[in-house]
Amino acid sequence: MQSGTSATRELGSGGRWSVMVVSLMATASSFLFINGVAFLIPSLQTARGIPLDEAGLLSSMPSWGMVVTLVLWGYVLDRVGERMVMAAGSALTAVAAYAAASAHSMVLIAVYLFLGGMAAASCNTAGGRLVSAWFPPHQRGLAMGLRQTAQPLGIALGALVIPELAEHGPAAGLRFTALACAFGAAASAVGIVDPPRKPREKATTAELASPYRGSLVLWRIHTVAGLMMVPQTVTVTFMLVWLIKNLHWSVAAAGSLVTLSQLLGALGRVMVGRWSDRIGSRMRPVRIIAVAAAVTLFLLAWADLLNSSWQAPLMVAISVIAVLDNGLEATAITEFAGPFWSGRALGIQNTTQRVLAAAAPPLFGALITAAKYPNAWILCGLFPVIAVPLVPARLLPPGLETTARRQSVRRLRWWRGVRSHAAPSRPRQPHPPA
Repeated sequence: MQSGTSATRELGSGGRWSVMVVSLMATASSFLFINGVAFLIPSLQTARGIPLDEAGLLSSMPSWGMVVTLVLWGYVLDRVGERMVMAAGSALTAVAAYAAASAHSMVLIAVYLFLGGMAAASCNTAGGRLVSAWFPPHQRGLAMGLRQTAQPLGIALGALVIPELAEHGPAAGLRFTALACAFGAAASAVGIVDPPRKPREKATTAELASPYRGSLVLWRIHTVAGLMMVPQTVTVTFMLVWLIKNLHWSVAAAGSLVTLSQLLGALGRVMVGRWSDRIGSRMRPVRIIAVAAAVTLFLLAWADLLNSSWQAPLMVAISVIAVLDNGLEATAITEFAGPFWSGRALGIQNTTQRVLAAAAPPLFGALITAAKYPNAWILCGLFPVIAVPLVPARLLPPGLETTARRQSVRRLRWWRGVRSHAAPSRPRQPHPPA
């Protein structure tokens, strides 16, 4: 398990937060590359006449690349530390993005996007472990929530900039991602400090033991995270083109709404991270988020079918809700797996997510082409429904057990109060006559 204070002794509060900011910037640049191809879809359809299912497949190539190397990066991370992994991975991602921008063949572009995804997997694994290790339990949810804004912030930046650049051709958008990743590599090399950890030679047998042995907790979290990745990926991939083609919005207006939804998602991640610190649980909020995601997707399908004015607001709502759970799951993984397994555990977690993130765009692109958007939203809503019973809601973060017990007592008192007010009062029995 992650220790409460030993990992925070060698940096002051300002140093810890600066490391978190650098981790956020580097990870945001990697997610800009991973998700940026989705914002090239209208340009690719116009310039090259690519059908939606093929464009969806191309946009998934970075995710497929990540699948190949996430566990490997986790293994390297457990050996050499976060600074080297994030700096080298970001630099390689920048090279691959620039190569993709310079290629003329669609096959070569797909290959370079795949290679870039292999490199970008480094930040996804290392950034979360870095932040989790530097912060004590009572701040960890908030810090991880802030770090997890990297994904929506990277997507928001892409939605704001890439469609405009892509008006001059897809290559311009890819060069922008290359520049951002190069900046992330430089920032990681200069600004990241690896947290202190006990040498493996001094670790106990229990600390080195696999957290997967004799427990299904990590596998349940991995499964939930993977299922919840589908609504997130589908909405990110198709929101822009859906607004342009179905609702007839302009490129600028659609990109602005995508940006707004991602910024709201980033704020939401911070709030749910702080919420998890206050209630002493990472997993209870995940179950609530899963229920909200399913309900919102079913409502979106209804609104889309009826061509209701609620279509755009519901799309914004699901775009926000779908990104809220990632930081909570990543924090729970690092806390439960411990310092000697957290890199590999996060690698397995992210692999599970990326397999579904890579498979969803082409499959849902084909479904949308054949059966239209409402049916796609209904199918997408079934994934969080399946996730709800799998959430290990009773898992407690180490160091926050007292907070969790206090919250349990408060909930019990509240529930008793509700029941006492809801119960019908018994009428007084009349006294028998003397």
